[in-house]
Amino acid sequence: MDDILERSHILKQALLDFVLDAEGELAQALETYAAERLRGSNGNSTQQDLIIDSFLVEGKVGDHSPIDLFIASQADLNESDTNLLNSWHRSFMGLFAINQILPDGLELLNWLTNKSYIVKPNHPQRSQAIAKLKLGEIILTRISPVTHTYWIVSSPYTLLGKLGKPKLAVAIGNFKENYRSQLYSDAPDLLEAAWQSVGQYHQDFMDFFGSDEITLPGYQLNKKIAEFQELITEKRLADLGIDQTKSLTELASEAGVDEAEIQAAVEEMGADTKLVSQILHDKNGNTKMVMPKVDLPAELKKAEQVTAISHPRWGQMFLPTYSKVQSLLAVEDWQSVDGAEKLIRYYLEDKSINAFIWHRLAEQYPHSLEKVLQTVLQRPEFSLTNDLNHLLQEYNKPIEPDLPDIASVPVHLHDLFQAAVAEVSKSKPKGKGQKKVAKGFQ
Repeated sequence: MDDILERSHILKQALLDFVLDAEGELAQALETYAAERLRGSNGNSTQQDLIIDSFLVEGKVGDHSPIDLFIASQADLNESDTNLLNSWHRSFMGLFAINQILPDGLELLNWLTNKSYIVKPNHPQRSQAIAKLKLGEIILTRISPVTHTYWIVSSPYTLLGKLGKPKLAVAIGNFKENYRSQLYSDAPDLLEAAWQSVGQYHQDFMDFFGSDEITLPGYQLNKKIAEFQELITEKRLADLGIDQTKSLTELASEAGVDEAEIQAAVEEMGADTKLVSQILHDKNGNTKMVMPKVDLPAELKKAEQVTAISHPRWGQMFLPTYSKVQSLLAVEDWQSVDGAEKLIRYYLEDKSINAFIWHRLAEQYPHSLEKVLQTVLQRPEFSLTNDLNHLLQEYNKPIEPDLPDIASVPVHLHDLFQAAVAEVSKSKPKGKGQKKVAKGFQ
């Protein structure tokens, strides 16, 4: 084992002991960090260890990370130690496929970004654990750099086993739900492209609807969103210089591939032929991301009214009760409105109502919203200006947005999802009740 590998184990253990033995602000920061991530779950030992390992990198005490505080507290660290510790700020969670079993480690593929990493054990116990893994298995874990060429598995891993495409798509969906801040963390170009797509989607929404907010009956809104998406797809293709009048045969011929194979893939996967044409024409490899298809859930399609709101960072929100909240806040005697308190509590407790929606309502109805919250919360001193963000955090609502669902996704994830849906569809009897194949990784 390399000296630096052995040193990485010693430093990691010292860093861990430093954090676990800490008192004061650092201890409080760990407690808060862990409580937020364990809320609503049992928190088994593997999950607890993962949370602590994540805190070492992601935790904050003021403007400093635990790694910063550890380095500042250790007078005997040499330059090599300090560089190694600082490099761990680049560690990240991922869903990894085992691509190769190496004599001294593994080659892992991060499914979220399609990037490969050589990982090596830095302790005999870790060697024993890695030795049990098999080619093709999927693990959820955090890895940290050691040199420019290899990394270590820096936390306990969760073994998901060998997964077919449908189960792998579900696992990636779960990762997206539970580790949203870690999406594309090792691929800043993909992350930037995803965020840019959210801003572009918002601008397109504004151009199409003439506002960042529209309220319609559910079935009408679903049709308008479909029209909107068709229009922006055509706009994207035009921006790429793609001739939309050409047939799939012509596209395949130009791309030098077999048209029958493409047609079979399109039918098999339920893929959009416009997406196929986009990828075929992209000879420079610029098509990294694909926009997910937005389709209202069945209950929203049937709703009497649904409000769609777009934001360049928070993405797109569909709210069937937004106009009711607005009406409630617009009347003098809000308590006379049937179900008023229940609705306000729903907006506090439901995770779909994010901080942006609350700040929007606070901007539109500052006086009435403050009075409503004072009554509902039984906090007569509550101030929107001073207390709203604290209240939102109390109800587990992040103040800053994570990458929203409307963001475009890498082509390889889109393709995986399409293939997974096709596999599931093939296993079900075809008939009237069969669901239409969805487009986009959602």
